[in-house]
Amino acid sequence: MRIILISIVGSLLSCSLHAQVIPTGAMRRTMWEGQLAGLIAMDSIAGPGMYGIGPLEHLRGEITMVDGRCFVSYVLPDGTVRVEERSDVKAPFFVRASVTRWDTVTLPSMVVDLPSLDAFLTEWAKMRTEPFTFRLRGLVGDAHVHVMNVPPGTTINGPGEAHSHQVVVHDRNNEGTLVGFFSTKHKAVFTHHDTNIHVHYISWDQKLMGHLDVLRIDPARVVLEVGR
Repeated sequence: MRIILISIVGSLLSCSLHAQVIPTGAMRRTMWEGQLAGLIAMDSIAGPGMYGIGPLEHLRGEITMVDGRCFVSYVLPDGTVRVEERSDVKAPFFVRASVTRWDTVTLPSMVVDLPSLDAFLTEWAKMRTEPFTFRLRGLVGDAHVHVMNVPPGTTINGPGEAHSHQVVVHDRNNEGTLVGFFSTKHKAVFTHHDTNIHVHYISWDQKLMGHLDVLRIDPARVVLEVGR
């Protein structure tokens, strides 16, 4: 009996060690209700181990936090995308987690794109009740990312209006990192209504970063990790 109790307590403690996912604001409020102003300042949360993703306030770009380093992408007047490391920015909605350790998860050969990654994580997480953060690092065969670029003063009344102003950029055969969050309970909060994951991509040379829409990978050439 004592051994069983120790085992149960150990399992509960292990579950409690998973990094707590904290959402601020909600995707639906920004996209459907026009809540574009920043609700969370990046310099108030930046620190070692912090990971997070979301749009720049007023949907003027994208934000990705990697181990406390805050990267911001935005569109220049000529239509090109620039990435800067800075934390003096805000987001209208944002999801984050403070990670102290990463556990490697073996990717099966069928995981080659975002839909198959979503399906695999959904199956893998069946016994989990809480959302979690993950990262995928390595050679990315193809990545299509968008960067929001809503003109100042624009009123947003739906996702279609917001995304009509985005700029899409492709990256091929480049080393990069995907920062993602998984949940089956946060649709329209920090995941879209038709997926359980929300993912940003940043190339290792830090020249491209944005919301990931299309992905092609060879699972043998990347590493998937889940945050604790």
